Amino acid sequence: MSTILTLYELNNLLRDVIEETMPDQYWVKAEIANANEYRGHLYLELVQKDKAANTPIARAQARCWANTWMPARANFERVTGQRLKAGMEVLLRVYAQYHEAYGFSWIVTDIDPTFTLGDMARRRNEIIRQLKEEGVFDMQKQLALPLFCQRIAVISSQTAAGYGDFCRQLYDNPKGYAFSTQLFPAVMQGEKVEESVVAALDCIYKRVSDFDCVVIIRGGGATSDLSGFDTLQLAENVANFPLPVITGIGHERDESVIDMVAHTRVKTPTAAAALLVDRLEAVGQRLDTWTAAIGMAARRRLETEALRLTAAEGKIPAMAAVIIERGGKKLEHTAKDISIAAAKCLMAHAQHIAKLEVRMPMAIQRFVERKAQQLALCRQRTEMLNPQRILNLGYSMTTCNGKIVKQAAALKPGQTITTTLADGQLTSVVTENQDKTT
Repeated sequence: MSTILTLYELNNLLRDVIEETMPDQYWVKAEIANANEYRGHLYLELVQKDKAANTPIARAQARCWANTWMPARANFERVTGQRLKAGMEVLLRVYAQYHEAYGFSWIVTDIDPTFTLGDMARRRNEIIRQLKEEGVFDMQKQLALPLFCQRIAVISSQTAAGYGDFCRQLYDNPKGYAFSTQLFPAVMQGEKVEESVVAALDCIYKRVSDFDCVVIIRGGGATSDLSGFDTLQLAENVANFPLPVITGIGHERDESVIDMVAHTRVKTPTAAAALLVDRLEAVGQRLDTWTAAIGMAARRRLETEALRLTAAEGKIPAMAAVIIERGGKKLEHTAKDISIAAAKCLMAHAQHIAKLEVRMPMAIQRFVERKAQQLALCRQRTEMLNPQRILNLGYSMTTCNGKIVKQAAALKPGQTITTTLADGQLTSVVTENQDKTT
């Protein structure tokens, strides 16, 4: 039977094997998946991803002890301008170490910041290249700041000193120009910069008509904190924003990607406020210049028109005399035309009256004869309808109570009836009604 080892003995054996077979130090290129500091030491989780699938194909733990990490961190931040964090590509010098209780890890003895700086520059250049391919890199530059840029949407940390400096510079301007600002709070350093600033831009977009421009400011802070502003998503949001975006997030020698795509980039929050104040002052000066020019032009025009009026006043009497003379001649011609037209009209009516005088007797005679014929016809018709004529033919007419009796059934025994004949009337009393219809 094989010799039985304790776990400690087995792990100790493995440590001896690793130390004997891998005594050298190695430069390794990897991506930081996680980085934590504890009691001055740095604990790393390293990963290598498949470029096609972006999935991990190798993982390892690494440690950098405080005596190595402290100077390495200062050198790294001085060269790269950023803190070591997850997502960075790094070049580390390591050696293998196996501990019986804590397992295997790589011990970091040096960090090459120039490699990370090159990788950051490569990623930054890739973002810029993609923005230019999308055609949005210079879109902000095509926007125009309104002449009266006074309604400002501010993206900043609410407690940042830079935000207070910006507001004081803006509201305490010596010219007393009026501005209105509204803060959209955002995280301005760390890993949440991108998410936070994009969310603030979305809030402003919903009220885009309430503002003239957007100011993104960040007061103070380390240069390493600028990395959050070098992301593709944030740059795309700024580049595509419909309002001009002014950035004041870094120092004079630092320029982030959103500085490049913004409408205007200034160094500090106070510089952003000074820009807005100076612009409004320049607009005021332009207005003063235009006002003076308009006043001068108006005075020159008034002087010119006064000269024209004076010249016109001298011409009015002569022109009036000419007009009156022309009007008098025109009236004379019109009077003559009226007289001739009236004579022609009277002559025409006289001729018409003479013709009527000739035609009138004959027309009257024909009218009288026609009416006489009509009267004779009416007389004949009247004679034909005369009741006396009917009575003379042997007919009679019976009435009862003044009404003509047309049917026997209308009479009742005892009623008095009057019968009219050609030569007189008879009065009778009905004794019997022999109505054939009953």
